[in-house]
Amino acid sequence: MIKVIIAGAGGRMGKRVAHMVDQHPQLQFAAAFEAAGHPDIGRDAGLVCLGRKNGVVIGEGLESIIADGDVIIDFTFHKATMEFARIASAHGTAMVIGTTGLSAENLSELAVLAKNFACVQAPNMSICVNALFKLVKKTAAILGDDYDIEIVEAHHNKKKDAPSGTALKLAEMAAEGVNRNLEEVGVYERNGIIGERKPKEIGIQAIRAADIVGEHTVYFAGPGERIELTHRAHSRDHFAKGAATAAAWVVGKECGVYSMFDVLGLQDL
Repeated sequence: MIKVIIAGAGGRMGKRVAHMVDQHPQLQFAAAFEAAGHPDIGRDAGLVCLGRKNGVVIGEGLESIIADGDVIIDFTFHKATMEFARIASAHGTAMVIGTTGLSAENLSELAVLAKNFACVQAPNMSICVNALFKLVKKTAAILGDDYDIEIVEAHHNKKKDAPSGTALKLAEMAAEGVNRNLEEVGVYERNGIIGERKPKEIGIQAIRAADIVGEHTVYFAGPGERIELTHRAHSRDHFAKGAATAAAWVVGKECGVYSMFDVLGLQDL
């Protein structure tokens, strides 16, 4: 069995990850940790996450329990994630990163750190969303420059980053499909008298409201018609399930950063 360490086990995503790990035939919920001062430190992780004891005590910080697992699953916050990655690199422990909001600098550092450990990093762990990434690129390539591309994403009011990592990846895939550089054509906010839409713009807009788990729609709009590709998340379980799948896949792989395309065999599609 592959022994899994769950970061932020007391949080909403940590608990869902625990459920998916517990159900996976190749994985064992072996260790868990929280940030210093968290009220769940010292409690039974099974009781906190699964509603039944499993003998795993929630530790204070990753260093306190890293020897107990083969792979870390992390959906916390980008600053914490990078610190966990540095620790994982020092110990050679595999990692699955579902945290969003990682900057270009963070990703560059991660690529260097991953010379010492295997890591799956993706803006979205959902199997359906990763299929959507591929569909968006192919649709953009088919329709070409005659169709305006716009992306709208919606999430709960507690989400700290905008636009979402998933929306940015969708924009990146669309840009690749029409041979554009997203840094040059991405438009992230429209306000006031902005003039006509530039032909090669890719618009990305964010909504934050209530308890929306996550919704993304990509519009391809042409004269008299449009295509809308939409993914709606009904719960966090599909993110957690994808992360569990990635954890089972990454252990034993060569050092380096992998994507969910690698995990799901979608890289060449």
